Amino acid sequence: MKFELYKRAALARDVPEHYLKKGDVVRVIDYLEEPEPGYALEVFDALGNTIAVFAVPESYLEALHEGEVLQVRHAGIQVL
Repeated sequence: MKFELYKRAALARDVPEHYLKKGDVVRVIDYLEEPEPGYALEVFDALGNTIAVFAVPESYLEALHEGEVLQVRHAGIQVL
């Protein structure tokens, strides 16, 4: 599935090196072709501060769907 740039998506799996969990909402900021198809992502805290920027393979993302509810959790990380 292709994800649109600057749109939100959800993580399809945990990314422990960034203290993120499956279902956390991310913003797609670039499409990457090397070393495998994937995306550069930016993650924000509840106040809109950037807390992580990193790349993942395409399989790490899933689309957001109507009727899904966002929730807040403390990730224990510092703002960049």
